[in-house]
Amino acid sequence: MADSKVKDMGLAEFGRKELDLAEHEMPGLMSARKEFGPGQPFKGLNINGSLHMTIQTGVLIETLAALGAKVRWCSCNIFSTQDHAAAGIAKAGTATVFAWKGETLKEYWWCTEQMMTVPGADGCDQLVDDGGDATLLIHKGKEFEEKFAKDGSLPDPASTENAEFKCILELLKDSIQVDKTKYTRMAAKCKGVSEETTTGVHRLKEMAAEGKLLFPAINVNDCVTKSKFDNVYGCRHSLPDGIMRATDVMIGGKRALICGYGDVGKGSAFAMRGAGARVLIAEIDPICALQACMEGFQVVTIE
Repeated sequence: MADSKVKDMGLAEFGRKELDLAEHEMPGLMSARKEFGPGQPFKGLNINGSLHMTIQTGVLIETLAALGAKVRWCSCNIFSTQDHAAAGIAKAGTATVFAWKGETLKEYWWCTEQMMTVPGADGCDQLVDDGGDATLLIHKGKEFEEKFAKDGSLPDPASTENAEFKCILELLKDSIQVDKTKYTRMAAKCKGVSEETTTGVHRLKEMAAEGKLLFPAINVNDCVTKSKFDNVYGCRHSLPDGIMRATDVMIGGKRALICGYGDVGKGSAFAMRGAGARVLIAEIDPICALQACMEGFQVVTIE
């Protein structure tokens, strides 16, 4: 708990109550604790994660810890952290957490670096990633460390106009001046990464195709329980909830344009239709477009 950085540790009691409630909705993880907990299969492993720091993620974190892992965590999005969840995990000492809602880009990448930095070790044994940011940081870190070793040049934040990449370059510039092989050792230590999102998987495939992927990667996004359940039914549940919480407007009678009719698009389209919207689909894949048509949706072009 001492090393964690969260917004308000006073929210820990509320977070713990919600964590206890969430356990009843996540029987798979609870069964894993019961079946594999006594054997401690993750004993001695450092498992680090960059994944939305929510109550549900908290149940995953505590499951990893229950199976013997030492866990460090940050969020993969500057706005997605539930502060009471982060506080609940941090206070329990289940994991070291660096996450709060409303991080700046600089704070976000600082949290990612802190999550990756394991005291007394070169890095994590296994990495849980969402969006590929933690994986990207390791690869870019090793790349710039090798460049520094070759010609003594440091990352130049002024070389880019991209605000986020500028933060990465600033972080790596400072890191190399303190430890010249930090990310090289991290890459060697990491046995593999699991990646949850389409965006992250695309990054990994590009690196693998170019021969630049430094460690094995598991594509969680395309496993059947993610693509056919979370992507469809999770989006069907959360999309209208998010829209109504954010805008407080009635969806019924509105026109809703869904861009893409893959698994996420299907769940989103069904949700909007169920809420009474007039749903239009824009899709470049002819098979998916035909599926939308056969479901009774109007298929249109964006322009």
